[in-house]
Amino acid sequence: MANDRIIIAGGGPVGLIAGLMLGRAGIDVTLCDMGDILYQHPRAATIHPATLDLLDDLGVYQRIEPQGIICPIVNYYDQQELLASFDHGLLAGETRHPWVLQCEQDKLSRTLLEMARDVPKLQIRTETEVADCSQSADAVEVEVKSAAGKSERIKGRYLIGADGARSTVRKCIGVEFEGFTYGERFMIIGTSYDFSLAGYAYRNYISDPVEWYNLFKISWKGPPGVYRLVVPLKLDEVLDEDRMLEICQRKFQRFHPRVEPYEIVIHDIYVVHQRVAAAFRQGRVVLAGDSAHLNSPIGAMGMNSGIHDAVSLATNMLRVLHGEEGEGALDRYAGQRRHVAVEHVQTATIANKKNMEQSDPQTRQKYREEMQRAAEDPVLAKKFLMRTSLIDSLRDAAMAK
Repeated sequence: MANDRIIIAGGGPVGLIAGLMLGRAGIDVTLCDMGDILYQHPRAATIHPATLDLLDDLGVYQRIEPQGIICPIVNYYDQQELLASFDHGLLAGETRHPWVLQCEQDKLSRTLLEMARDVPKLQIRTETEVADCSQSADAVEVEVKSAAGKSERIKGRYLIGADGARSTVRKCIGVEFEGFTYGERFMIIGTSYDFSLAGYAYRNYISDPVEWYNLFKISWKGPPGVYRLVVPLKLDEVLDEDRMLEICQRKFQRFHPRVEPYEIVIHDIYVVHQRVAAAFRQGRVVLAGDSAHLNSPIGAMGMNSGIHDAVSLATNMLRVLHGEEGEGALDRYAGQRRHVAVEHVQTATIANKKNMEQSDPQTRQKYREEMQRAAEDPVLAKKFLMRTSLIDSLRDAAMAK
């Protein structure tokens, strides 16, 4: 029946994973997406061990592993000085994947789309956006629009809003998106230069009171891959599109001066938010991923926590749909995942940014000493990695009401 259908807005990893899990369990699902699946530019690229375990359970890991780069080591610098090096191998016994996989979001989405095509119950409608929604005591009704402008209405039992930072679904149900937006913008620059020649690992965080950096290697279009630098762009820095490559070159040369110019293969600029929806559920409408929470990319927790949302939501929703539990299961999802968004993701990513840009000498020295002490003590190092790899957040969510 149409009213038993689950409607999903958004075809990024969050919407696709929720749809895949529901469809495989025999639930009729209609997923509407305006373009995320086909988006080619590299976005999030880090997949943490806790997430790799979940993806492995879904049969996804073995498909994306060849498309990414396995990274067991993460390094932390204070300017050009190496402060701490952590090996995820310390997590053996806590996870089946004691490493990070650098695999871009668009590759994960396209892999999930291919897997979805083998699920008859999962209907995916591309170039289709959810424009409006309403709900009654026993159903939701969604207005969708095609790229050609044609509108129609679809009925279902629940609506999952996984339609991103500007979520139409969240706005339709009137849920506030609480938090703030950072004053400066973030810039992503990619180069073919091999930074391992300069001693860098595949994952590096570099604090600097003038201009901090995140340096990660991604496979991008295939071997040998590229290094991608994330760097702040201050509000007083003139952004001239005609001089974009010059700006990119200047950023790279300040980070790592060299005689030869860098080949710039990727560049993008975006605004960064720290926000959490006031509620993750309102009646028959449930939010997940960027629709429910946004954060700084320092720490690589956005896409990962969104995938955790999707798995938790689909698991709890199936309990309701199969009659194993009442709608309290959806409230449990909303409570657990909002708890993680506030107490883990927001807290960690805000602190990460402060540490990266800290200018107070005493505070910087305290950060240096803490990182060095953690790296030198296997017990503290494992505790640090349990938190940054999101294993702690998953376990905490399971205990939260």
